[in-house]
Amino acid sequence: MIYGFVQQSRGHIAIESQEGRGTTIRLYLPRHRGEVEGVEAAGGQAPQAGAGETVLVIEDDPSVRLLVLQVLEELGYRTIETESGRDATPILQSTRAIDLMISDVGLPGLNGRQLAEIARETRPGLPILFMTGYAEQAADQAAFLEPGMEIITKPFAIEQLAKRIDAILRR
Repeated sequence: MIYGFVQQSRGHIAIESQEGRGTTIRLYLPRHRGEVEGVEAAGGQAPQAGAGETVLVIEDDPSVRLLVLQVLEELGYRTIETESGRDATPILQSTRAIDLMISDVGLPGLNGRQLAEIARETRPGLPILFMTGYAEQAADQAAFLEPGMEIITKPFAIEQLAKRIDAILRR
């Protein structure tokens, strides 16, 4: 995730490691000079609270999964969590109510896109939000996404995630 962010920002990483002394990692990001354009005011429109919709979250990184679940629960959504495609498949093939699927793209085993295909077999209108830490996948959205699918690039701000979820579920 961090490497993808640095690459996307046109920066680079230097790693130095010495046995017995440790590792130093330096992130180099370009400096912006000039005015900042297009920044939304901090008091922008907040996402509306959920109305109890059920969101399936598939993420293998426990810290990212916890963050997404906390945002969803604070906004009033019900959640179902899994860490793999193998665990998510029976849920997607069941009759459980699911209003939105949020999935990491790079899952071990079945990836997020393969899960989307499985979901669409029994739930053709299910909206899907992919999360990715790789800039290439985010840049090539046209080839990757079908109607009703969106992508958000990690790392993302909590408010950005909340607004995207709200917008998707309001459609």
